[in-house]
Amino acid sequence: MKLNTKTKKNMKLSTINLFDKKPLIIAGPCSAETEEQLMATSKALAASGKVGMIRAGIWKPRTRPGSFEGVGVPGLEWMKAVKEETGLPVTIEVANFKHVFEALKYKIDVLWIGARTTANPFSVQEIAEALIGTDATVFIKNPVNPDIDLWVGAFERLHKSGISKLAAVHRGFASYGKSKYRNDPHWQIPIELKRRLPELPIVCDPSHICGNRMCLPQIAQRALDLDFAGLMIESHISPDEAWSDKDQQVTPDDLVTLLDALVLRTPDIQSEDLSRTLESLRNEINEIDDELLNLLSSRMKVADKIGVYKRNNGITILQNERWNEIIEKANAIGSKIGLSAQFIERFLKAVHQESINHQNEVMNRTTINNS
Repeated sequence: MKLNTKTKKNMKLSTINLFDKKPLIIAGPCSAETEEQLMATSKALAASGKVGMIRAGIWKPRTRPGSFEGVGVPGLEWMKAVKEETGLPVTIEVANFKHVFEALKYKIDVLWIGARTTANPFSVQEIAEALIGTDATVFIKNPVNPDIDLWVGAFERLHKSGISKLAAVHRGFASYGKSKYRNDPHWQIPIELKRRLPELPIVCDPSHICGNRMCLPQIAQRALDLDFAGLMIESHISPDEAWSDKDQQVTPDDLVTLLDALVLRTPDIQSEDLSRTLESLRNEINEIDDELLNLLSSRMKVADKIGVYKRNNGITILQNERWNEIIEKANAIGSKIGLSAQFIERFLKAVHQESINHQNEVMNRTTINNS
């Protein structure tokens, strides 16, 4: 992924005070269903002393019509009451101009843009223009598909409209086929986002990554270990009776148990001994990386020779039997040396595609250098 240095240089972000105490815990029901349900959940979360902001869905973008699509504007009055009762800031999702107008009218503290909206530049632009002249704080969830440029583009649109208090929410990405996650984490994408925009706080949404309660602790801990600035976890006073996404919500008491079990680490190296040890280990990594790159270069030179041979003998580039043989052999070796099948497949697919690219270039040159 190519670093957009222009974006990094031009996007100056303002500090969001909510992140003064890390990690920021954002919690609340998937949907505001009734005023009583929202208030009971919010008061329990506030009483825990663990939560820094209350979230709730007021408008719910559902895949198919007929599902509960949120209570709409009346829920904003409930959120206002929650803010007054608990003293905590509140956040809701917005997807269009009308949502923004109503949210600002009710003095909602933080607006978040959902994954489906982030995926549509027209919708993001509409929200950006609706916010011109305001001092809004906006969190942007990753788009549904793993497209980092689309995610970065959303931040650029908001920033060009004068919004500088921005944060990201990593909620995972849609995947085709079976997965243990509702949305695959693809951790490398938020890591790349942090590299491009190092001042941008990133919050993890384990609820939407997991789609269930069981793996919430694992995903939450992983996010904190990667130095995410906060967690957004759905909590409901009676999760099994929730009107939407009941399987991924936890009670306020269970949320406290989950948070108490998390280990908080520091990104700072606080002693010379630790620094020296890490520097030594990192140097080992650097040397191994250099060897890997040289080996990959040698592999591609062999692929070039194979391309010449295939061209001269009228053989197609893709040989499925050979590719299956490579995968099976690598998986057998990898299982013995501590490498997961998932990693091996991703790695070899990238290497295989580069090899195909090399052979394709060789086979379609006007002249072939056989030396």
